Amino acid sequence: MSVVGVDFGTLNTVIAVARNRGVDVITNEVSNRATPSLVGFGPKSRYLGEPAKTQEISNLKNTVSSLKRLGGRNINDPDIQIEQQYVSASLVDVGGGQVGAEVSYLGKKEKFSATQLTAMFLSKVKQTAQNELKLPVSDIVISAPAWFTDVQRRSLLDAAEIAGLKLLRVMNDTTAAALGYGITKLDLPSAEEKPRRVAFVDIGHADYSCSIVEFKRGELSVKSTAYDRHFGGRDFNLALVNHFQKEFKGKYKIDITTNPKAMVRVEAAAEKLKKILSANQQAPMNIESLMNDIDVTAMITRQEFEALVEPLLNRVTVPLEQALAEAGLTKEDIDVIELVGGCTRVPALKERIQAFFGKQLSFTLNQDEAVARGCAFCCAILSPVFKVRDFAVQDIVNYPIVFSWEKDVDIPDEDTSLTVFNKGNVLPSTKILTFYRKQPFDLEARYAKPDELPGKVSPFIGRFSVKGVKADPKTEFMICKLKARVNIHGVLNVESGYYVEDQEVEEEVKDEKKDDGAKKDPDAMETDDKKDSDKPKTRKVKKQVRKGDLPIVAGTNSLDVATKNSLTEKEAAMLMEDKLVADTEEKKNELETYIYDLRNKLDDQYAEFASDDEKDKIRSKLTESEDWLYEDGEDATKAVYVAKMDEIRAMAGPITQRYFDKVEADRQALQAKLDADAASKKAAEEEARKAAEAAKGETKDEEMTDAEAAKPEVEEPQS
Repeated sequence: MSVVGVDFGTLNTVIAVARNRGVDVITNEVSNRATPSLVGFGPKSRYLGEPAKTQEISNLKNTVSSLKRLGGRNINDPDIQIEQQYVSASLVDVGGGQVGAEVSYLGKKEKFSATQLTAMFLSKVKQTAQNELKLPVSDIVISAPAWFTDVQRRSLLDAAEIAGLKLLRVMNDTTAAALGYGITKLDLPSAEEKPRRVAFVDIGHADYSCSIVEFKRGELSVKSTAYDRHFGGRDFNLALVNHFQKEFKGKYKIDITTNPKAMVRVEAAAEKLKKILSANQQAPMNIESLMNDIDVTAMITRQEFEALVEPLLNRVTVPLEQALAEAGLTKEDIDVIELVGGCTRVPALKERIQAFFGKQLSFTLNQDEAVARGCAFCCAILSPVFKVRDFAVQDIVNYPIVFSWEKDVDIPDEDTSLTVFNKGNVLPSTKILTFYRKQPFDLEARYAKPDELPGKVSPFIGRFSVKGVKADPKTEFMICKLKARVNIHGVLNVESGYYVEDQEVEEEVKDEKKDDGAKKDPDAMETDDKKDSDKPKTRKVKKQVRKGDLPIVAGTNSLDVATKNSLTEKEAAMLMEDKLVADTEEKKNELETYIYDLRNKLDDQYAEFASDDEKDKIRSKLTESEDWLYEDGEDATKAVYVAKMDEIRAMAGPITQRYFDKVEADRQALQAKLDADAASKKAAEEEARKAAEAAKGETKDEEMTDAEAAKPEVEEPQS
């Protein structure tokens, strides 16, 4: 098993995994560290990620982008009308006002909901991670903007389940970046010290968030989060596209707005140009045959670009001011300003943010990968398969939630609504609601301030029916307790219900005046008799004792089990179809390669091993197979390609066998020669060694004789 963190972006998605005692960002099949968040559809299969990007321009109407921003939205939402200008596929109502896309798939028109489209892309994420890790992937943490509502988060949870993933947490983008920042810091203040306050400013492709986070050793606490949902890199790109659209109309007499493919090409060029301007004072744009066979060229300076985006730059400080106000802090209270998100590379943006805070900005995190790394750390903490240093994460509720219910006829002055979760409450968070009822009843959860929600998202969260309620004969009502919880995903549920009874129980009363240790007389005699005053005092108190559970039927924005199972099966079938198409294409390419390879070898390696008659027969077969491959065999099945390959191999088998027999005979002959040479060399070395030893012995004898001759003569002394 493995754990995966995913920064699910509007433009690109980054995948990080916990391994090797750290976190790594993994690459996809073309070695890119970010995968395009695209799903495309064709006559034979789907295109997910990189393949979808490759065919995007030629298949615009069947390629869906902005997947993250479509989930849980209504077709009539004004935000969806904004997204339509960025999504080339047709956005339609797929039932109940739910937004989806209509595309041509397998030769017929199909409608897929935003949840299905996200599930398709998450299947690709899962496959990419599994290919890299060589392990099954199940546990995953996915990032989402802090402004996502309950319905949008449920859509993401449903999509992950359809893709066969266990989503451990839907984590806010800036909170993930904060976790990645804090868990690696060893110098955070202790619990007794003043916390370190960091402002995380995240500006991505489509939205802008700012969170104020307090750090202490082993924990982080989000104090506030503010955002601008329509401020990001694509808005800067759009300013450039509009500029060049006017320039090309005047200079080349072409209107790119009338040609979707031309628009996409100009948008891609604007994206590159924006990046060049982040490091240079000017940048060129050159596009060959943009439309009507006209080549276009243009030049823009950084100063001109900044003038184009001035309306955007004027909005930069709004989320910063709002975040500080909600946290109850001033600019001076912020210790560090950490920037993440690709759009924060724009120099003008950095200048405005730095001028606002009046202090240097920090870039210790990887701007493109910080969120994915934070998600991977979170996944490792939550997953039982990894041991990670504990780091507590306290996020906040971003929208106040109110519960409402029908008035009980026996309680005429009863309030029928209550704000249970306020904005800024700690997340996850649990509240116990108490009701006095005689019969089953319903409650409804809604967002308290619909005007704060994105676009026209419905404030409805869920309806919860409490069953099994009946009046107690003694009190004529039942005391019902309901456990409401905003969970780790930021999703609200009434998780359980139970009923209690008031019972009288005896409780010991502590005598504060009596202090045995201080006032006991050490000389006093102990006796067996105890005074009444020495007995523990008790009192009767009423306590609520849990007596049983109450069933709850929930009606929320999540998909029902039957629908979810149906979509899971459909996704599995489409995956099998994609795999079959990929395998068929691979076999087709193998056949084509084998035809060319064998034809070349007949005149080269196999030339001396085949007769002219055999060569003519095989060449004829190769030509026949090649003609078939490019005509009738263009759309054949995998089995047919395999059969064609086997047929050619059978014809060429005797020739290749002769070639390999010759190669083997040559190899054996060479080995025998090498063995003989080795044996000869070894024998020669042995003879040389023996000769050297014999010569050494003779030299030693001669040396001894000379030594004896050199000995001095000794004479006896004369008397």
